[in-house]
Parts: sequence; C-alpha cells; structure tokens
Amino acid sequence: MTNLLNDTQRAQAAAAPTKSVAVHARGLVKTYGTGPAAVKALDGADLDIHTGTFTAIMGPSGSGKSTLMHALAGLDVLDAGQVLIGDTDLTALGERQRTLLRRDRFGFVFQSFNLLPALTAQENITLPLGLAGRRADPDWLTRLVDTLGLRERLKHRPSELSGGQQQRVAVARALVTRPAIVFADEPTGNLDSKHGQALLRFLRDACDDLGQTIVMVTHDPLAAAHADRVVILTDGRVIEEIDNPTASTIADRMLQLDADPNLDTHACSGPGFGSGSTQEG
Repeated sequence: MTNLLNDTQRAQAAAAPTKSVAVHARGLVKTYGTGPAAVKALDGADLDIHTGTFTAIMGPSGSGKSTLMHALAGLDVLDAGQVLIGDTDLTALGERQRTLLRRDRFGFVFQSFNLLPALTAQENITLPLGLAGRRADPDWLTRLVDTLGLRERLKHRPSELSGGQQQRVAVARALVTRPAIVFADEPTGNLDSKHGQALLRFLRDACDDLGQTIVMVTHDPLAAAHADRVVILTDGRVIEEIDNPTASTIADRMLQLDADPNLDTHACSGPGFGSGSTQEG
C-alpha cells in the first residue's frame, strides 16, 4: 500500500527538528562458547538510538536484549560489527579507553545493585563524581534524592536498606553525573508498584525536560510504555520497532512472539523503520 503524506503532514515533517544519533550500531555479532555448545546471542543486530529519546529493548527470553545493551555500552567485546557513540568508534577502543568512556559518558542501572557495602547511600550515589574528580550539583542531587524517596536513608549502608531502596540508590548513582546515555537493565525489577512508577516517571521527565538519552531493557509492557520507542529482538536481531507504544500494543505483540517466535508480520527490519514500524491499536 502506498503511504502518501498530505500537504499539512509534509509541512509538519519538514518543520520537525532532526535529532542527532547518540548510538549507531551495525552488524553486531556476539557468540558465547564454542563448538556445539556455542550460543549466538547477537546475529547481525542493527540499531540507532537518537539523542534525547527513551528507548525500551524487549524480546522473548534468550533473544539477546541484555547482550545488545552490554554491547552498546562497551561492556562486552563483540565478535563483529561496529558501535559508534557520537563520533567515537567504541569497537576500536582498548579496555582502558572503554572504561574511561563509560565513566565519563554513561550511567548504569543493573538488576544487581553493585553498591559498595562500606559506603552510605549518599556516598554510593556520589561515588562516580568522586572517581571523575567532580563535585555534586546540590540542586540536582536534592532533586534525585527527593524524587526517589531516599531523603531518610542517605546515612544508611546497603545492608540497612531494602532491595527496593538499594535499587533507588543505584538509579540515583546512575543519574548523578548527568550522563550522555543511561543504560538500565530491568530498573523496576525490585521495586514495588508505587516506587516503580515514580522511577519510570522520573526517567520520562529526565528525557523530556533534560534531554536525557535512555536505553532500557525490560520485559514489562507497562514499563516499556513510558518509552518513545520499543525495539524488539528475536534470535539476536532487531526485527521490529514500535513508535509511541502503549502497554496493550506491546503486550499483544509479545504474546504473538511467545506463541510463534518466527512470526514475521512486517516487511521491515533493522534501524529507523519510521512509518514502516508496526503500531497496533
């Protein structure tokens, strides 16, 4: 079917600002193990992440979504392919250079909190600043602490915090440096619904108000619905993108994939589908 824009739509498209590409990934391949036991976690994955957008990565179990995020963040060394962070070729950097890039330009939120047990919550939050020789912005730190409900827990050590409180400390630590890109792996996985929704709203506001670029791996359609776009993987490849997602749209699509992982109802794959993306009611 031919997709024609009317004059008004053309004018709106021409007037819309073009976002720069924060992450450009092409042909990503990653295999774990060798011989008959080898598992190809990424099999030629392509993806663009635009600056100031919130992208959720989803897919069936074993689809490669966490491996993709690790590859984009320079946490895994690829077998093949290229990842550009702005103008920097991440795949051409040595380990020390990747470490400095992650410290200076990325924020991370993982399923495991990775908090230092000897430090208080506040010390854990501000640790990345100290490592980089920077001071905290007091206004920004206050906003983080209050939004995430940590005001009464700043002097507590991780062993004195609940799992949800530890996760919120990890989120504050990821955002305290105002990184170029935040990578989040199931950030609401250990939060109750109230604090989970507060965290997702905060990430949404950070994207809208501060231009924060966010890449989030999740299995939860409700969490993914906060994103601007959902990227779906199967068998280590990006097969679909859903713009302006709703929880019902995402849930329906994931149910289809769970029922038949080989289902291919679209004619497009790879990054930047634009009007070719599947969007169901």
